Amino acid sequence: MLKKSMLYLSVLVLFLGLLSGCGQANNKAETGGTDTQTVKIGYFPNLTHIATIVALENGYFEEAFGENVKIETKTVNNGGLFMEAMATKAIDVGTVGPGPLLNFFVKNKEYHLISGAVNGGAVLVANENSGVKELADLDGKKVAIPVIGSTQDVMLRKALKEVNLKAKTNGGTVDLYAAAPADTASLFIQNSVDAAATQEPWGYVLETQANGKLLLDWDQFAWGKESTNTVVAARQDFLKKTDLAKAYLSAHKKAVEFIQNNPEESKEIVIKHLKDLTGKELNADEVAAAFSRLLVTTEVNEQVIQEMAEISEEAGYIPNSDIKGMVDLSLLKDLK
Repeated sequence: MLKKSMLYLSVLVLFLGLLSGCGQANNKAETGGTDTQTVKIGYFPNLTHIATIVALENGYFEEAFGENVKIETKTVNNGGLFMEAMATKAIDVGTVGPGPLLNFFVKNKEYHLISGAVNGGAVLVANENSGVKELADLDGKKVAIPVIGSTQDVMLRKALKEVNLKAKTNGGTVDLYAAAPADTASLFIQNSVDAAATQEPWGYVLETQANGKLLLDWDQFAWGKESTNTVVAARQDFLKKTDLAKAYLSAHKKAVEFIQNNPEESKEIVIKHLKDLTGKELNADEVAAAFSRLLVTTEVNEQVIQEMAEISEEAGYIPNSDIKGMVDLSLLKDLK
């Protein structure tokens, strides 16, 4: 009888030990132990996200995170989709326009701007058949934008204010028409829109393939060279993992410096990456033109971001323009 009891106790201890082991294993996976952590990086497959592309291609993220961190990437085509993916935790950190970021931040304070990435990179182009020769001529015209609430949307509204014009949605006369940048050349040829506020290389495409006329170059459009086009955004829970957040920013900063010092090689890198990603090869002239119209930087002009928020509030995209706490450059500054 004693032997049976001891055997029963031995089996019970072994069974409980196995359960405990399973529980520990599951807990490690759920909490992201050091040997199972995954960082989900998001970006757009276009030139204004070149810092992310170069960091991926040159292995800067892998180097900064180390071998115990798995990197997953997700590409999206607009800022709304990016922020929705971040909201569902499909993206932890990555590059996006400040417009969509602040739109989400006002409703949920867990999203933060932690570095600059690209200034400029957007232009305003007129259709040759529109009769538009200057900004004021957009009165009563239809202007294409990438998506409602996008950074280019906000930039256009800023430019219109300078000549006392407003969008139709705000009681004005300018019709803002959402269309994918890749479709704007066809819209020009069909005379479906009179102008387009778009990012590069699509501005150059409109000029060279649809006879578009440059109305405002990148250094004249909205805030000019201070126009923040692309930033690094992260969720609050990712920022709490300080080592991971700093590792991301160190790789991002290294990519920015590489691009600044090696523009020709950077062009080749982005052409290859986008071809591998989309199956389409960018025209070298288009890439060169785009590079001449953007500034790759980690710097952030917080006053510009605040003005963007105020314009978004005026447009009715957000209930208020209180973005206090959204910009958090503390980890970036720690790297310097």
